[in-house]
Formats: sequence, structure tokens, C-alpha cells
Amino acid sequence: MARMSVLTRDEAQNRAQLLDVHRYTVELDLTTGDETFDSRTLIRFSARTDADTFVEIKPAELRSVTLDGEPLDAATLDGNRLPLKNLAAGEHELSVDASMRYSRTGEGMHRFTDPTDGETYVYTQLFLDDVQRVFAAFDQPDLKAVFELGVTAPQHWTVLANGVTEHTGGGVWRAAPTPLISTYLVAVAAGPWHSVRTEHRGLPFGIHCRRSLAPYLDADADELLDITRACFDRYHEKFEEPYPFDSYDQAFVPEFNAGAMENPGLVTFRDEFVYRSAVTDTERQTRAMVVAHEMAHMWFGDLVTLTWWDDIWLNESFAEYMGYQTLTEATRFTDTWTDFGVTRKPWGYDADQRPSTHPVAPENVQDTASALLNFDGISYAKGASALRQLVAWLGEKDFLAGINTHFRRHRFGNARLADFIDSLASATERDVHAWADAWLRTTGVDTLTASVDSRPGQWTLALDRTGERPHRVTVGVYDRDLHDGRSLLLRERYETDVPQDTAPEPHTGTRPALVVPNDLDLTYAKIRLDDTSLETVLRGLSGIPDTLTRAVVWNTLRDMVRDGELAPADHLATAAAHLPEETDLALVQGVLAFASVHIADRYLTPDQRPAALATLTELCRDLIRRTEDGDHPGLRLIAVRHRIDTAAHPDAIAAWLAEGIVPGGPELDPELRWRVLARLAVLGATDEAAIAAELERDPSATGQEGAARCRAALPDEDAKARAWDAMFGSDDRADLSNYLFTATAQGFWQPEQADLVRPYVARYFKDAVAVAARRGPAIAEAAGRWAFPVHAVDAETLKLGEKCLRKADPIPALRRKLVDQLDDLGRALRVQQA
Repeated sequence: MARMSVLTRDEAQNRAQLLDVHRYTVELDLTTGDETFDSRTLIRFSARTDADTFVEIKPAELRSVTLDGEPLDAATLDGNRLPLKNLAAGEHELSVDASMRYSRTGEGMHRFTDPTDGETYVYTQLFLDDVQRVFAAFDQPDLKAVFELGVTAPQHWTVLANGVTEHTGGGVWRAAPTPLISTYLVAVAAGPWHSVRTEHRGLPFGIHCRRSLAPYLDADADELLDITRACFDRYHEKFEEPYPFDSYDQAFVPEFNAGAMENPGLVTFRDEFVYRSAVTDTERQTRAMVVAHEMAHMWFGDLVTLTWWDDIWLNESFAEYMGYQTLTEATRFTDTWTDFGVTRKPWGYDADQRPSTHPVAPENVQDTASALLNFDGISYAKGASALRQLVAWLGEKDFLAGINTHFRRHRFGNARLADFIDSLASATERDVHAWADAWLRTTGVDTLTASVDSRPGQWTLALDRTGERPHRVTVGVYDRDLHDGRSLLLRERYETDVPQDTAPEPHTGTRPALVVPNDLDLTYAKIRLDDTSLETVLRGLSGIPDTLTRAVVWNTLRDMVRDGELAPADHLATAAAHLPEETDLALVQGVLAFASVHIADRYLTPDQRPAALATLTELCRDLIRRTEDGDHPGLRLIAVRHRIDTAAHPDAIAAWLAEGIVPGGPELDPELRWRVLARLAVLGATDEAAIAAELERDPSATGQEGAARCRAALPDEDAKARAWDAMFGSDDRADLSNYLFTATAQGFWQPEQADLVRPYVARYFKDAVAVAARRGPAIAEAAGRWAFPVHAVDAETLKLGEKCLRKADPIPALRRKLVDQLDDLGRALRVQQA
């Protein structure tokens, strides 16, 4: 494989000082075969001075290059860089004709054939530096240009792009020229799409999916379009700059690596958001949040774009914050911050306590490979939490005034952290520069520890801070309900700053049963309750009246387990006692997931795991019994899923599969059938014939993934060998797609099969390095996340991993995942030993 260079920040700065890029005219021909497509690019640009530079392209074949009508030697291509020597000051035209490879990893131009009907679809994913997999470009975010795209496609296909597209005949489509946008935001999606189109405020809106998913998209079209319109209108109430593009399409595409991508005018989503099976209302809320998140990017990221990748938080933290906040304000989903608290914030807290942590706004992103590592819980969840704290401290009016100034100053341009802080400072007298230094340039999680001093007729709360950040927090004060001993009543809420300038003032009244710092979850910090409050929540957590407060408390207990301050068994007992009374779906799902994935599978020793699974199974039975009246289908669905996943014996779930229904409901839809079959495979209670039969029943892409997961989970030496070779074999022609790789990895490692897979633990650290180097960052991410032996919580695995990091030189994407996984493994060992 040819050496591919990453772009350094210094190189990008030098090129931006040299060049003005005006316009790209790109012609793509998608009719040349299954392996490659043709790409012809004309770039109009100017140089400010005489100099050398380069353009990026990763071709299968570079046919010809001309600069100002003169041919250049295509053989000078060095990896992905084509040198432009002796470039004179003034205007230039660069023409590049190449054949490009389709991708099966979700990078560049991804190609997918639907096993249901044989139809083929392609789409681009050019973030972060993958435009060069599709056409030649000066591939950096601050060289914005106008893009004109033409696409030749099979006659029965529809082509979508950033601008409105028109079929001019003969399978040729033309997209309206874009405004100034960055190279990584160019988008094309082509295939026989099923589309639902409408108009809103004079703009064409559309939602699109594969034809085989048409009935499922149609069933949810009203909901999706209503959310889209509501968020669009709410953003226009918040932002003075109008939506800056000519249309708004949302395409649900197959085998997409991320949740979605904010391409201007053509947002791409993973098509699991087109639900084939039953989902909970919280899952619908998550989909709606992603819609709101990506729409926010039309302003944060697309209209105003980061100058370099050290400011990725300017994109992601804002979209994350705005997505949750706007969904709360504009739609029926009014409890979104509870879901954020129990699912997204722990992602940030965990990432911020690993060796790989970084500031929200790091200063040392030296190249594109380093930048790709920062799309994590810090850039998303911690950054959004910091902005939520900023709004609490600054006030929403001044916050919105500042960001509107930011849009006005930098529309269709690029900006840095300093530009954003200057815009905020123009709207307030508060010292936002000091706030940014404390919150955006530092790492780690502060801890706020409560202590309550009680005297006759009064009590005093002191909050001790471990860390350096200032916090504005809401304190919740609760009493026991004298008429219902299981319930707690809110006495008062009050705001306070941490640290305080003076000693805390005493409060009149008896000592509360419960005092919750950060009661409304407006800051980002670990919380430690005073002893009396901790005893209250262990006994009465389900009696706390507010879901967001319960999320804060559950996160506190989660953090205490991870830090060795609360026994994992005590967390399980608390879940068993209080989840049967819980009404919030996000809380039930979040707590059950932590209890099963972390506590049962990692924080308890193997000999303790059967008892933990028995506790979880009984808890799920309690939830199923509680929902027999049919009034809580989402809660019942969560309980059924986890009952399947924690089954230690096959009989009950095998009967469900045979009957096609859980007694009392629900019927087993495709998702539940594959879930049951996967668990039966783990338990050795099914075989290849049953998997093949289920695949014949559901031959969809999701069915193919389900079959791969089940086959890899079979407790059989030959099945494990086949799965391993499918993931890590060296035959390019047999490479799994990104989704089939992930599905196989998800099935392979099982705690119940620790003896069977033990020989593969050592092999992993050699084979993962090799496959990551051969197949690139997307597969490296999957290999590090899904194929890592997370069940193997022992010193030997830790030793093998540390040796790999020292000596095997994994590519950056895999190195980062290994660092994180090994830190989590070390934490699990410490918890087991605590």
C-alpha cells in the first residue's frame, strides 16, 4: 500500500496563506463498475506568491493532470499528495482525471448492495480528510470554495447532493452550486431512493431511504418531518442568520459509521434510525435529538466552520447542546436532559478520567490523524455540559446575543476559539475569557463533596471542591413524605457558587433527609453526597420526585462504583430495589445497561457473575410483571430485551422464539428474534441450521448482521476460527464491511466462553494491529471498540496490551482505543480488588 501522509497544522496554515480556492467543478461517473468510479475535477484557485504546494488525491488510477493547460507527470503522485511545483502568483486551473475506489468501510464513497432486493446505493462520507478518496482537493477546512457537482448514474437512480439536483437526461444529474463550504462537507448520495418530499418556509425538504425500508420510513414520515419543521422554526427564533442553503434533505444510508453527518443541505443518518422493529419512546427521542443536532450544524460548523481541527468542539459541543435544548423547547420530548444526564454525561465523565483525556478546546492538535481521535465524549458530552454551565452562569439572553454576533462576523468563513470568546465578550460584562480558560483549556472532572452540619433549628451545607473550575449549581433539599414513607418531597431549591467567597449561610429548619448538589444537572462534576443523604438514596431513590434529580443520583452511584467507593453488589441491590418503581425509560435503560455490561461482566469476578445475572433476571421479571396491563410498552420492551441478554438458561427464551411472542406480549419482531437467537448461541442452545433458517426468514442487511453475530457467538472451536479469520484475515477480497466486522466482533467474545476464547486474547494484540494498518481508521476504531476482549479482566491481558502499545506501533486510531480499553480494564481490576 502506498504511504499516505496526514496533513499537519503547519502545512495547512502555510497553504491557507498561499492559496485562495474559488471553485470546484466535479464530475463523477458511477456507471463504470462495482469496484471503481470515475472522477474528473477542475479546481480554480489563485496563489498569492510564487511557491510550491500540493493537492490531495487517493486514486485507484491517476489518468491525467493538467495545470493551466499544461500536463503534469502523474507519476509524481506521492501517496496521496500530488506536488504542484513552481506555482506562479496569480490565477490557476488544475484539472485531474482519475479512477477512484468504492469503500466498504464507510469512508469516502461507500457502496452497498441491499441483500433484500439486490439494489445498490452509494454515498459519500468525507469527514475528516476523505474528500481525497472521491476527488482531488486542497483538503483542509479553511480553504472554502463553491462546489458544482455533476453525477452520471444508472437510469433508475436518484442523485442527492448539497444543493437541489436536476436530472438532465441520460442518467446525468446536476446539483445547484453551493455557497462557500469546506471540502469535508461536500455530499453525494445516489441510488434508487424511496423519498418523501415536502416544502417548508419556501424550501424543499425531503427524507430518503433504501426502497426495502420504504414502509418503515412512511410509517414515521409525519413524525420525522414534524420534528424537522419544529426545530427549523425554533432555530430561526434563536438565530438571526437565516438557514443558509437552498434545500434540506435527510438521507438514511446503510452501513454508516457515525450517528449522522452534517453535510449542508444533505444530512446523512445511519439507517438504523428507520425502525424495522419496535422501539421505546426514548429511542424515538434520541432520533429526534440527532435531527436537531445535525440541523444546528447548519449554523455551527457549516455556515461558520472551524479554522483547524483543534476547534472541533465549536462544531460538536454546540450541536450537542443545541440539539437537546431545542428538542426540549420545540417538540413533545420535554425530558431530553434526563436522557443526556444518564447516557451522554457518563460518556464524557469516563473519557475525561482516562490517560487520553484532552481539553474541550485542545491546543496541540498537530495533524489530521490526531484530530480524528478527539471525536469523543469530551468534544460532545463534556463540551455540551460546559455550555450548559455557561448558559446557567451567563444567562441565555447574553449567550444567544454572543453567538448571533459570532454568526454575523464569520458567516461563510472560518473561526477559532478566540473569535468565539470575543463574540461572547461583546454581549456581556462577565469575564468569559477567564471562564474559557477554566472550562475549555483544562482536563479532568472536578468532584463536589457535600457535608451537612446540623444544629437545633438550622442546618448548613458546605461543598468542598476537588478541582479548579468555578461552578454555578442548584442545590435540591428534600424531606421524607410523612404520609408515604417511600416518597420524598422537595422543600426548596437554591443556587450557589462553588467555591464560595464567604462561609456558607445556615438554613432555618430541621436537617433534610436528602441534599443533592447539582440538583438540575447544570454543571459537569462528580458529586459525593453526605452520609445521611447517601443512606436516604440507597433506601429511597425511587421516591425522588424529579427524573433529572434521579439521573444525578444514579450517576453519583455509578461514579462511586467506578471509583471503588460503593460495592458493585450494593449498586445491583439498589437497582433491584428501585427500578421496578421507575417510570423514566432513559433511566431504566441506562441503569440496566451499566448493571449488566459493567457490573456483571467486568466489575464482579467470574464466580460472582452468575448471582449478578440472577439478580438482573429477577429484576427484569419484576418489570415484565409490572407492565402486564399494557400501559407501559416501552418499559416492557426494555425489560424483555434485558431479560433475553441476561438469561443464564435457554428454556424460557427458546420458548419465546418458538412461539414468536413473549407471554403477554410483545410479539417477537426481527430485532427481538435475532437477540434471542444470539443469546441461545452464547448458551450453546442453537446451531448453524437454526441461524440459516432465521436468515432465510429475514435476509435483510440487519439479518445478515444478526447471522454474523450469532455465528461468531457459537461455543464451537471451528465457529470461533471462522469468525476470527473473517475479521482479521489478510485477503482483501474477503474483507468484511464495517457493519459485518462489528457484528462479528460483538458475537465473538462472551464471558460464558472465556476458556474457549482464551487463546485468542494474545492473538488479538497482533492481529488488530495488522488489520488496522491494512484497512485504516474506521476498521481500527471497530477493532479497538468491538473486537477487544473486554471480558478478560486480568493482569495478563493488561500486560499484553501494554506490551502492544510499547512495541507494536499501532496506527493512531487503534492506539487511542487500546489506551482507553486498557485503562478501563485496569479500573475494573481495581474495582474487583476493592
